[in-house]
Amino acid sequence: MEIRQLEALVGIADHGTFSNAAEVLGTVQSNISNRIARLEDELGTELVNRATGQLSESGAIVVDRARRILGELGAIAADVSELNADIRGEVVLGMIGTAGRWIVPLLLDALKSNYPQIALRIIEGSNSVLEPQLVHGRLDLAVLAWPVDAPELSEVELFTEDLVVIVDRRHSLAQLPGPVDFATLAQYELLLPFRGTPIRREIDEASRAQGIELVPLIELDGLRTIASLTFDGYGPSILPATMLSSHLRDKFVAVHIDEIDHRRVVLASRRFGFPAAPVRAIHTLLIDVVKRATNIPDGVYLPNAAPPQ
Repeated sequence: MEIRQLEALVGIADHGTFSNAAEVLGTVQSNISNRIARLEDELGTELVNRATGQLSESGAIVVDRARRILGELGAIAADVSELNADIRGEVVLGMIGTAGRWIVPLLLDALKSNYPQIALRIIEGSNSVLEPQLVHGRLDLAVLAWPVDAPELSEVELFTEDLVVIVDRRHSLAQLPGPVDFATLAQYELLLPFRGTPIRREIDEASRAQGIELVPLIELDGLRTIASLTFDGYGPSILPATMLSSHLRDKFVAVHIDEIDHRRVVLASRRFGFPAAPVRAIHTLLIDVVKRATNIPDGVYLPNAAPPQ
């Protein structure tokens, strides 16, 4: 079994066809086909359906193992570079959008000063998109909303943030004094996160604890899309407070909600295996820049500062 055979199989899994894998790996399609055929002969099973280009069940198992093997090989050079105090390599970081708005600038500034030889790639998405990619090795780390469901992952808390009703200042909800309760919110159709997502579970647990079932106008997995709909006049939404940018506060307001927990945001990594030096460096750096942040958004609370009750 050769490394290039495993690279070919991962290339097909990631890019969909033999020709695409060949282009990414800098070779020709016939070489990719030959490598896959030899790997299949050695393992005694079909790994790729030639008619559809899809991985077989066996192929999917081999790809999961291959990603770990290739990741460990890539880590060798990175770990050796660490001995020379010159950590270099690539780190792929997943990031939920609400965190990325203020964390990424802090991280980039610190990266230039501390690890200029690390190439950082950031992929934005929701937990449902990022978690599987982290488990299967397409991401090295991910900033996610808690809870993190995959047992293969561990996490450390970065910060907590308020969940609020974001609404037009002219809306009747914006005219109410003080925090709003769920009984009042149930009188309105709301733009809500998709059922089963971490943020929706927090909302539903809090409302059902008060015997209230909220009425969704629409349910979406993308928080940015929900916020855009609110800002375009389609109605109030329940979102993290960080979704209300300062330049929108003249037209929209964040109304606090009674009896709902703060949303926790965590840095997740794979529980098993030893990460490469660049990954360890970014993990430590990210925690440090958040801990030391001074200009944090309204409604965000760092671990060393308890949020108001």
